[in-house]
Amino acid sequence: MEKKSFTPVDFKTAMQKAEAYCAYQERSQYEVRGKLIQLGIRGDELEEIILHLITENFLNEERFAKAYALGKLRMKSWGKNKIAQGLKLKQVSAPLIKKALQNLDEEEYLEKLKNLLEKKAENIKEKVAYQRNYKLMQYALSKGFEQDLIFFLLKDNDL
Repeated sequence: MEKKSFTPVDFKTAMQKAEAYCAYQERSQYEVRGKLIQLGIRGDELEEIILHLITENFLNEERFAKAYALGKLRMKSWGKNKIAQGLKLKQVSAPLIKKALQNLDEEEYLEKLKNLLEKKAENIKEKVAYQRNYKLMQYALSKGFEQDLIFFLLKDNDL
């Protein structure tokens, strides 16, 4: 198997690639920095490109955090804990994580958890109620939902 030789791209090409990368979908600074380093851009050039992307509004950490949170809730049915963890991995600041989580619609959030529990309840063959609820609780916790919210829904609804 032949190994490809790596040649770093020039500044102008890196700028174009970074703009296209950010235009395709919302990105965090961490992701963009990783991409630029992959392209062989480092130091002052890297910082200059990041600054350009921010000033031209290609890169906006708050917009990214909100889009990430909403997308993970709607597409993957993640709870706030798991979303926050994912944003931390993308090196988003704590205040922006808090803002993104507050931006989530509470009714939609509760409805997502309720649907998740109902769907899982159909597949659990456990007959004993407290064991069944324990399994549902563990599943919802693994999806990142808060324990008190899960408990509230399990107590109020016969799933």
